[in-house]
Amino acid sequence: MKNLNLVPLNGLRAVEAVGRLGSLKAAAGELGVTIGAVSQQIQKVEQLLGATLFLRHPKGLVPNALGEMVLPHLAAGMAELSVALAKAAGFHGSTLVVSVAPVFAAKWLVWRLKNFYDAHPSIRIRVDATTTLVDPNASDVDICIRVGDGPWPGLNALRLIDQRIFPVCSPAIAANLKRPQDIRAVPVIRDAGSRFDWNIWLTPFGLSATDLQEGPVFSDASLCFDAAVAGQGIFMAWETLAHDALAAGQVAAPFEGRFSTGAAYWFITRTQSFKTRETAAFERWLRAEMALSFEMA
Repeated sequence: MKNLNLVPLNGLRAVEAVGRLGSLKAAAGELGVTIGAVSQQIQKVEQLLGATLFLRHPKGLVPNALGEMVLPHLAAGMAELSVALAKAAGFHGSTLVVSVAPVFAAKWLVWRLKNFYDAHPSIRIRVDATTTLVDPNASDVDICIRVGDGPWPGLNALRLIDQRIFPVCSPAIAANLKRPQDIRAVPVIRDAGSRFDWNIWLTPFGLSATDLQEGPVFSDASLCFDAAVAGQGIFMAWETLAHDALAAGQVAAPFEGRFSTGAAYWFITRTQSFKTRETAAFERWLRAEMALSFEMA
């Protein structure tokens, strides 16, 4: 155990994160430190071990033969530490850490959490709103709710609902839209970070993205949606984003037809997760809430 006593845990975390994520930048983002700090930690570990673990390339760090041998054991060790901490944290209190995308948290989840608290007053929820794809095997996160193709090796993933898209706009604009072809006369609000193509919805109606007008461009889906509410054009939304605003009459869906992007919402937990009472309760509640709002997958 001599080497374990000499090598700092932060250094081992840096090595494991870079090996798993593939870059200093991604590891720095997950660990909440600078890229330089991650690089220094790795160099320190290598100095203490008297051996290198990574090959340095212009595009980043790649594990060498020794790194490939060591990294699986480091990943398993970090996962065990995370489980131990989760058990310790839950011994005297019941707090679930739930990682979700900010737009899902702001537009759908937070408006329903009171229902969960009413049903489970002894369980506390800490919402970690981030676009980073957190690995629950190497963090204090208990649950991730993510949109993607799935499933993901090394994680427990339960499919919830399909992601289905459809155009939304202000009621004033919708009043002039009678058929899908009318969409060509309206400015289109675009999400610069969108992971799907407008043609998913347009093609079944004999339309193409090349038929669309220019319009405002935003780097965040929430901003795009708010622009649609404000009457700046039409936006391709999805159900968790638009459901409550549609119910309140803030936006309208002028055309029939909701089509799957091929992605789905997933309920993700760590591989070695013991299914706690709290996790099971949140899963049941989330599925029930989604069933009230959407057609379940």
